[in-house]
Amino acid sequence: MKSKLITKMTLCGVLLSSFFVSAQKNNLQVDASKTITKIQPTMYGVFFEDINFAADGGLYAEMIKNRSFEFLFPMMGWNEPNSDRHKLNQQSGIAAVIQYSKKGTNHNYCRVTVNDASGYQLVNEGFRGMGIKKDLKYNLSLNASKVSGNISKIKFQFIDKDNKVLGETLVVPTSADWSNYTAQLISNATEAKAKLKITFEGNGVIDLDNISLFPEDTWAGRKNGLRKDLVQLLYDLKPGFLRFPGGCIVEGRTLAERYQWKKSVGKVEERETAVNRWNMEFAHRPAPDYFQSFGLGFFEYFQLSEDIGASPLPILSCGMACQFNTGQLVPMDQLDPYVQDALDLIEFANGGAETAWGKVRADMGHPKPFNLKFIGVGNEQWGPDYIERFKVFQKAIKAKYPNITIVSGTGPFPDGDFYDYGMKELKQLNAEIVDEHYYKDPAWFRKNVTRYDSYDRKGPKIFAGEYAAQSVAIASPDNKNNWECAFSEAAFMTGMERNAEVVQLTSYAPLLAHVEGWQWTPDMIWFNNLQSYGTPNYYVQKLFSNNKGTDLINITKDGKAVIGQNDLFASAVKDVNSKEVILKIVNTSAASQNVSIDVKGAKLDSKGTAVILKGEGINDENSFENPTKISPKESEFKVSGNKVQYDFPAYSVTVLKIKMK
Repeated sequence: MKSKLITKMTLCGVLLSSFFVSAQKNNLQVDASKTITKIQPTMYGVFFEDINFAADGGLYAEMIKNRSFEFLFPMMGWNEPNSDRHKLNQQSGIAAVIQYSKKGTNHNYCRVTVNDASGYQLVNEGFRGMGIKKDLKYNLSLNASKVSGNISKIKFQFIDKDNKVLGETLVVPTSADWSNYTAQLISNATEAKAKLKITFEGNGVIDLDNISLFPEDTWAGRKNGLRKDLVQLLYDLKPGFLRFPGGCIVEGRTLAERYQWKKSVGKVEERETAVNRWNMEFAHRPAPDYFQSFGLGFFEYFQLSEDIGASPLPILSCGMACQFNTGQLVPMDQLDPYVQDALDLIEFANGGAETAWGKVRADMGHPKPFNLKFIGVGNEQWGPDYIERFKVFQKAIKAKYPNITIVSGTGPFPDGDFYDYGMKELKQLNAEIVDEHYYKDPAWFRKNVTRYDSYDRKGPKIFAGEYAAQSVAIASPDNKNNWECAFSEAAFMTGMERNAEVVQLTSYAPLLAHVEGWQWTPDMIWFNNLQSYGTPNYYVQKLFSNNKGTDLINITKDGKAVIGQNDLFASAVKDVNSKEVILKIVNTSAASQNVSIDVKGAKLDSKGTAVILKGEGINDENSFENPTKISPKESEFKVSGNKVQYDFPAYSVTVLKIKMK
């Protein structure tokens, strides 16, 4: 018994000793009295790109694929189960796509010949199916023209994989002239893989176009709007900006395929469908049915920015196609239309209703300006061709709109020839904000936490516009949104926050991915037709963005920044509005670490709130089955005068918030 007691005492002594050693070696000092710099409201934002079915089939809540029969193969997404294109189909019928004209934007319509209404069906498969929910309402609209015969009704039904009817409605076509018809379906079951079946009463010929279906329950209740759960996840981030419409999608594989914002505004049915440049980019994930309807266009992006409290940050083509693809260039003497697009966009966003493009915005239902402050020229172009074109944009934009901040870029890599050349040239041009991208392994993010410590405080500000830790390799289909990637990004973010004098905008990329429609991994938010969840990376972003504070303050160990000593990384801010000191501390060690923190220059409350993110292992992930496996947990901790003693769990990201008296 005595020997057991001695053993226990010895063990307690060892634990107590290691506790004090840990606290001693992890002694941090915070100076809350001195503001180093203000934290910009744009410090943490979101970058939307239409990749991974993020727009059509994702954020844009349209449920019909190829609603206007404008895809490269015009019947893509549509099936006729009882018809054979190589027969007369007397017991059913057949659809044929007719071309209106090569002019305009809506080129095609569908002519349906119904020979026997009891046998004919036209079915739309949706985007990897249609997600419908029990008792919810779905708004249908279409254009139709009766050509001949006695077709008296068009029936629309939700069906499941066994052809069981899950809801239905009728439309009565009345005119030989093109007319718009609306109806509503109510689902009697929840189904992720529903389809829409169209049948007819009576035989004859009828023309159909713009067949559209939306849930009534969209974000903000907007008719034909955005998917509510996905916007909610963005809103909850409290983002400082929304960059849109993407990166490489801005450039296009060819200049003809570039994103042209003027084609994405005005009446939705008049917006011209285009191929999505990500449809066949990767052999490992071909998506030949990936197109853009532009129902989610620039007006909707500006509106979304406003909805989620984010500053809009549109990116425009600089006259260079993606240099990873064709690299097509607009000759310098033909660059004017591209520059004019930029000037016109600023007018669209900020101009009065009496201006040409301001009127377009007002006519779309938003008479008030969108208060655009930023515009991006090019995505991640590089080399002398980019600099030559950027100069032209810079001169024209500043001449007409001197208060607009222009975002430029150094190319796709965080170092090397392209980067060095771009940064040198952009500095000489007094560039205001330079966009840097980095997709690297998790260790790179931990090792490069000091990246911005040596950046020139008088040089361009930095937009970390695209970054994400890659668990395997860049563009690998095997990348995972695992916990090691997320906490390594958090470590790097403490370095960006410590350098808020230089780094003023940051965003993880890509933002969204359909679990059956993705091209690129990893991604911040995953969704299927019914559900969505935030990854551990999402929650890291949320922790930082929701706790960005207003003023950067110093947190040090032995007078030096906390940049990985003993596997600890840290940054500190205070919030003059909530009157809080906010500490962000990342422990990348496999063991918990006790830390002593001494806060000077402020009188503190006797308790604080800890918000903790942690995983059981570095390969942990969230999933549809366990969407919040790694998500923030709150607890209280004690504050003794100006001192905090806190035990940071292994592999954890922790925010400590203490009220100032």
